[in-house]
Amino acid sequence: MAASGLDKRYDGQPALDQVSLRLEPGTVLGLIGRNGAGKTTLIRALLGLIETDAGSASIWGHPALQMGDECKARLSYVPQQPEALAWLKVDDMLDFIGRFYPRWDAAFVDATLDRWELPRNRMLAKLSPGERQRVAIIRALAPQPELLVLDEPAAALDPVARRELLREIALRAGESGTTVLFSTHIVSDLERVASHVAFMHQGRLLLHSELDSLKERHLRLHVPPAAADQLVGPVPGEVARRPHPYGGHSVVIVREEGAAWPMLAHAPGVQREVLSLEDLFVEVAG
Repeated sequence: MAASGLDKRYDGQPALDQVSLRLEPGTVLGLIGRNGAGKTTLIRALLGLIETDAGSASIWGHPALQMGDECKARLSYVPQQPEALAWLKVDDMLDFIGRFYPRWDAAFVDATLDRWELPRNRMLAKLSPGERQRVAIIRALAPQPELLVLDEPAAALDPVARRELLREIALRAGESGTTVLFSTHIVSDLERVASHVAFMHQGRLLLHSELDSLKERHLRLHVPPAAADQLVGPVPGEVARRPHPYGGHSVVIVREEGAAWPMLAHAPGVQREVLSLEDLFVEVAG
């Protein structure tokens, strides 16, 4: 799955602003951003569900907007608010959908419906939001997809169901090599399962990195007023800068893989701080 220069506007406002992204096979990419950051628009563009104003998206080398049935059978998608086939009962919907997938795992469906205590004979429209979300997740996992795309999958789930979902994602990625893209605004969920992370803000992709590497390549520098002459221009790797109420500045930097820390990090009086992933996101997208 890849995107190059995606641009999309609604009512003149940018939903995607020159977004380029590549999802390597076997990776679990957590797409994080505030509500309205463009996560859902990006996912829909990557899957060919919307046309963009500029740029291109592809899946397994095929244009996303022209994806054939063979490609579609290899992927699963759970939207933020799953509402399709709401007039069907749970069992009927899963039986109907399963007929389209040659690798449909009926045993997994039965076992998970029982484990999650979901009512088989109730219409989807009569389920709670959390129950509908869980049924949609079962529907997405049962075909044993090579690519699993989840848009805010934990939004309507209680903490126990969220943990079970994350465990299932980790299991699929680890044992089957499933490639996973999921969006979230819950940083702790991302840290549990993601191998890579991408930050989105106001339609732009601010940062895309391997997660463990990112933890070793970023710093927040507390620059006192005495070292202000070091801040004449952008610092190499700078992604955020804020003035301190008491004077001086806070500068967040993310260095390139294998690069040295900029000279500012070693300047007299400058303090270095490693941030949590949540704090880093707040600094970058705040």
